[in-house]
Amino acid sequence: MNPHLAPVAVPDPALLPHVQQLCDLTDPYAFGPAEDELFAAAMAETNAWHAERSPFFRSLYEATPAATPEAPPYRTPLVHANFFKRHEVLSVPREDVELHLTSSGTTGQKSQMFFDHWTIRSAQRMVARIFERNGWITPHQDVNYLLYSYEPAPSLNLGTAFTDNYLCDFAPARSVEYALRNTGGDHEFDPFGCIAALRRFERDDAPVRILGFPAFLFFTLERMRAMGLPPLRLPEGSLVVLGGGWKGHSDRRIEKEELYARVTEQLGIPGERIRDTFGSVEHCIPYIECDHHRLHAPVWSRVTIRSTRTLEALPYGERGYLHLVSPYITSVPAQSVVMGDLASLQPGDACGCELRTPWFTVHGRAGVSRNRSCAVAAAELMKGMA
Repeated sequence: MNPHLAPVAVPDPALLPHVQQLCDLTDPYAFGPAEDELFAAAMAETNAWHAERSPFFRSLYEATPAATPEAPPYRTPLVHANFFKRHEVLSVPREDVELHLTSSGTTGQKSQMFFDHWTIRSAQRMVARIFERNGWITPHQDVNYLLYSYEPAPSLNLGTAFTDNYLCDFAPARSVEYALRNTGGDHEFDPFGCIAALRRFERDDAPVRILGFPAFLFFTLERMRAMGLPPLRLPEGSLVVLGGGWKGHSDRRIEKEELYARVTEQLGIPGERIRDTFGSVEHCIPYIECDHHRLHAPVWSRVTIRSTRTLEALPYGERGYLHLVSPYITSVPAQSVVMGDLASLQPGDACGCELRTPWFTVHGRAGVSRNRSCAVAAAELMKGMA
C-alpha cells in the first residue's frame, strides 16, 4: 500500500466511529444520501468531542440553535477564521500536539493551529486520495520540482510551505528548486533562479511539477517575456498545482484562464494539467480543481455560503461568506469555520465534469483587513521584482 494512503486511527474509536468511517472513504467525491447520513453522524460525534474538551466550544455549542428541517441535520456553531489569529484553543492535551502551523509570514497576526497525529495524517490522506484519483501519484517516475513557496528554514512553520513540501512526496524528486530563497532570517523571490531552473528542466526527460503561489509563476512568465526568451516545452506529464491566491498584489492579478493560457503558451503544459486549489491552515480539507477547473467539495466536507448581513445560509448562485464544515479535526474546535472569503456555490451538475458534489467559486476577500495571510507576506517579496 502507498504509505500516504495507509490506515490511521481516530484518538478514541469508541467516541468517533463515524468520523473514522467517513475519513476512511476512498472515493474523494462520493455523493448521495448514505454519505450525507454518515457525515451528519460524524459531525454529531466531533461536536460532542470538542464540547467535552473545550470550554470555549462548549459555550458556543450550547448557544447554537438545534438543527431544523430547513438546515443540515447537525449543528454548526460558526467560528470565524480570524478567531484563531487571537486565541489558542485545544481539544487535546498539548503533549499530543504533533504539528504546529501558522497562517502568515514573519509579521502580523497569525492563526495558530495545532494538529494531533490523527488530524494531520487524516488531512494528508485526503490529499493523497485526490492525487491518486487524478493519477498524480507516480512512485516510479522521477520529477523535477519548482516550488513557488518558501525554502525551508529552521523556524519556518507556515502552512503553505508544509503543504508544498508534502506534495513533493507523491513523485520522487530528481531535483527541487525554490522560488522564495532563504537568505538567513528572511526569504527573497528569485525570478532568475526560477527561469534558469525551467530552462534546465526543459533539457531533462523528467516531468516538471510546479507548485505554490500563482502570482510568482505569473511574475516568472512576465520576466521571461520581458527578456525575450522563446517559449519552453517542458516534458510530457508535467503538472502545475497552484494555491495561495493573489492577495496583496491584486493590482497585478490576471484571470486564471489567462494565466493558464500563458502557462500553456510559455511552458507547453496543457490546460487539463494546470489546477488551482483552495485551502487554509484553519481548514485543511483539500479543494482541488476538476478538469473543468471547478473547486468541488470532497466527501469529507460540506460547503455553505452565508449572508454577509445575517449569516443565514444562501441559495445556489448568491455571494456571501464561505462557510466550510468537516468533522475530521479533533485537535482544535475548527470543524465549522467561516472564512474571510466571498464565494458562491453551485450544484455539481452545473459543472459538466463527472463529479457530482457541489462546487464553489471564490470572488475575493470580504472587506479590508489588517491581518496578513501567507500570500500577502509572499506578495510583499515581489515588490520591485516585476
